[in-house]
Amino acid sequence: MEGLLFCEDCGEILTGTQVKTTSTRQLETANYDILGKSTWGTARFSREASIILHVRDAAEPIVLAPQDETTLGRADATQSAKPVLDLTPFGAQEKGVSRRHASILRGDETLTLVDLGSVNGTHLNGQRLIPNQPRVLRDGDEIRLGKLVCHIYFK
Repeated sequence: MEGLLFCEDCGEILTGTQVKTTSTRQLETANYDILGKSTWGTARFSREASIILHVRDAAEPIVLAPQDETTLGRADATQSAKPVLDLTPFGAQEKGVSRRHASILRGDETLTLVDLGSVNGTHLNGQRLIPNQPRVLRDGDEIRLGKLVCHIYFK
């Protein structure tokens, strides 16, 4: 209805001078020690380790030993260059994955993820990466290439 005021969070109609409010419940201080603990996995990645990549809605994970640079993307019959990890079987084109979308770079004891200037962006744990700026990968991180979501684990 035109001119009707309502709370955008809960949908409660705001009429008259009395507005129904919900107070915040104070947590017991004993529970504070569980708040704020990091749930990040390790960033250490040894030379013998491999990557397990779980693509959302895929039956089987992808297991690979990363090279110094492992490109992620989708194959294109018109291009001779192919990504090291072709995500075409996972609906990459429909989900906005570029042909050369991102790279996983292997350092001495870490892996980093770099967006290669992709059209639909690369996200690491919900944060969009700035193209060509490496970000450290950790065991259990979520990677999103366009709308293709996967989790990376170190083995």
